[in-house]
Amino acid sequence: MQTERNTTRTTTRVLVVDDEESQRTALARMIGLWGYAVETAADGQEALDKLAAFPAHVIVTDLNMPRMTGQELLARLKEQSSPPAAIVLTAFGNLETAVSLVHDLGAFWFLEKPVQSQALRLLIERAAAQGRLAEHAGHLERELSYRGVLGDMTGSSKKMQAIFALIQQVAPSRAAVLITGESGTGKELAARAIHALSPRRAAPFVAVNCAALPETLIEAELFGHEKGAFTGALERRAGCFELAQDGTVLLDEIGDMPIGTQAKLLRVLEDQRVRRLGGKTEIQLDVRVVASTNTPLEASIREGKFREDLFYRLNVFPLHLPPLRERIDDVPQLLEDLLTVINRRHGTRVADATPEVMEALRAYSWPGNVRELRNVIERAAIIANAGSIRMEHLPPDFGEKIFGGTVLARTGLVGAAAAPSGEGELHVPVGSTIQQAERALIELTLEHTRNNKTRAAEILGISQKTLFNKLREYGAADGTPV
Repeated sequence: MQTERNTTRTTTRVLVVDDEESQRTALARMIGLWGYAVETAADGQEALDKLAAFPAHVIVTDLNMPRMTGQELLARLKEQSSPPAAIVLTAFGNLETAVSLVHDLGAFWFLEKPVQSQALRLLIERAAAQGRLAEHAGHLERELSYRGVLGDMTGSSKKMQAIFALIQQVAPSRAAVLITGESGTGKELAARAIHALSPRRAAPFVAVNCAALPETLIEAELFGHEKGAFTGALERRAGCFELAQDGTVLLDEIGDMPIGTQAKLLRVLEDQRVRRLGGKTEIQLDVRVVASTNTPLEASIREGKFREDLFYRLNVFPLHLPPLRERIDDVPQLLEDLLTVINRRHGTRVADATPEVMEALRAYSWPGNVRELRNVIERAAIIANAGSIRMEHLPPDFGEKIFGGTVLARTGLVGAAAAPSGEGELHVPVGSTIQQAERALIELTLEHTRNNKTRAAEILGISQKTLFNKLREYGAADGTPV
């Protein structure tokens, strides 16, 4: 840990601004001994000139200086989009002025002369940490505005842009977040983005899958245990909450947590203290909690499988991630990002996908969401190796669904009762309703015309308006089967 802290300091730049040469030289020497990169300036104007070549993270500045005072320097810095954090050095008589500068011009803090070295060192550490957080947040915001990317999440659709905005709003707070969504929608990525944009980003992010742990081990995993607490506890072990101290813990698939463990978790969340299994003392916690689930917790509450009081404790800020079929316009951008990662991982040189493949990817409903898309693209890229992904590179059964023993090919619809029995043929099982047969015929015709609705309407002998009305009845908001 000490090595990491020293490495951070060597990359942090501090600019000392003071018109008294002996004072600024002494300060610069002392700050340099703490491991920071240091430059000096004799007044505010020289400081602005030096910032062009020495983009400081922190400025330590006097107030009364020739040419440009400390107040004028801070006013000029405030005009910048990402100004460095400023620590103001003030004599006793200027204390009221220094407080005003913190309030009006956004100085980080002030320090009275003569300067106490430990106080200055602590202020620089905190100012640098705040600057790094602001720089990182600014970088993520620029990514979001340029490419529709937030951390490892991708999406330029309106639904994903709304999700990104919510993440940016909740991240700086301490509020508990409950992330819901189908499997594969990126709930852990959303949790990591919340952590990365929060003041806790330098502290650990610890994820625990509540569904993957047996009931006998989940409490030890969450809360830790002392040596000999149970059979097999051969040594003391810290739990996930201890490991996430000052950071964020993700309780993934919280709906699968045993009801008995839920009561103990609620106590930990309310008291912000944890006691290891077999332990006698409690450990004070400072941990932000994010939970996720792919099952509706309200239904689990009605069935007595989930505690209502725990639900309200976790559901302070709900965040629902849309399935991929509801943001199908994001598929091209997701494909581009996935290929970048896959090419680097496997040494492939795949640039894109053919228009036919893109049409197939957009027409599919993706019940496995982004995770399923990633698996399909990874397999196809390995087979293609270079150039473009073509239809023959997709899995042989891509787009097919099994429903009640019947195969529904490449329509993405699971609810139809009829299915194609051969090329251009439709088999309607006995017992199917007229509406089910009609829907299956429309789906097969659209598949035959590659989703050309004008041609499909001509073949079916109906108007385009009737076809669109039918598709809307089937629940497709954009006029294509889901």
